[in-house]
Order: sequence, then structure tokens, then C-alpha cells
Amino acid sequence: MLSIKLKMIGKKGQRSFRLIVQEARSKLRGKFIEDLGWYNPHSNQFEVKKDRVLYWLKVGAQPTETVSQLLKKNKAEQPQDKTAPTESEV
Repeated sequence: MLSIKLKMIGKKGQRSFRLIVQEARSKLRGKFIEDLGWYNPHSNQFEVKKDRVLYWLKVGAQPTETVSQLLKKNKAEQPQDKTAPTESEV
């Protein structure tokens, strides 16, 4: 199963993170499939390739809890399926 994770980079005390797609059970320092963006918690800067994130979510990649919170905060989450028709559709 694929997972969207944060990979820690940078030196001690100045950590930042890469947003990556990786096999869920593989080591975090191991190989990854695709780099989707980055996050700097010190300055709260976040950049992500929204189209690629949506693609991987549609394919079935599961984001970690932290990644899903970041995606919701930056409006890059998976679009919700419509279950009930709206009033204009009826």
C-alpha cells in the first residue's frame, strides 16, 4: 500500500520536511516514488504539487495524519464524492 509521508531533511535544530509518496512499510530514509513538495515548520511555509497529490489520492495512497492535516489546511485534499443530489439537480 502506498502512503504520503513527511521525510525529515536538514541538520539538527533546523529540520524541514519533504512530502513524498512511498511504500507504507518501507524505511523513511529509503527509496521513494515521487517528491510532492516541502514543509518548513519553523516558518510555517508549505508548498505542494496539488495536481500530483490529488492523483496519488485517487490511485489509493493514504496520507499520514500530519500530512492530511497539512493538506486540509492548504486545501489540497481529495474532493468529496456527491452522495445526495442538491436542490438544483432535482
